[in-house]
Amino acid sequence: MKKLILVLCLFLGATQLSQAQLHFGIKGGINYNSDSFTAVKDDVLSGAKSKTGFHAGIWLRGKIPFLGLYIRPELVYTQLSNEVTYLPKGTTTSKTTSYDFKKIDIPVLFGKKFLGIAHIYAGPSFQYVLGSDFSLSDLKEIDSDGFSMGIQFGGGIELGKIGLDLRWERAFSNTEAKFLDGNNPVTFDTRVNQIIVGLTYRF
Repeated sequence: MKKLILVLCLFLGATQLSQAQLHFGIKGGINYNSDSFTAVKDDVLSGAKSKTGFHAGIWLRGKIPFLGLYIRPELVYTQLSNEVTYLPKGTTTSKTTSYDFKKIDIPVLFGKKFLGIAHIYAGPSFQYVLGSDFSLSDLKEIDSDGFSMGIQFGGGIELGKIGLDLRWERAFSNTEAKFLDGNNPVTFDTRVNQIIVGLTYRF
């Protein structure tokens, strides 16, 4: 929790780097747990229910003096589905269960606007996992909280107050979660790579 508070302070402090020309708004969209756009296309055609999620949050954007860039910190709630495959104790057949996990994301992006409407950006994304819900009734959660860090790359367009962006997020540090299979503890990594499609509105 101390790390989360530290990152929140970073989120607020980053806005102090901007000049008077400051924009803010809201955002929301779809998250997809995948390493590649090809996998997204194939999985979406087959349903993709076990890997999709959503996000919603707020963002700020301000120019960085003399560099010709802007900084864009965000505070986002994300809920994403994933799968974990494990081997129950005393068996030779693996089992797969899906679960939903909830987290707070704080991307701090550095970007540049060009052609009047287009943006490209990249930067670190700080994440705090709030919890997980498993789909199987015989699995009892022990712990899934954790702080991790990733990086986001992306681009988009902004037409007036409405924007659309596409991002790829790669996780760096692992976040362990545990559940009970009967009385047997199973540990797994909640770290995921994501493709994120977002719609924004600027006030």
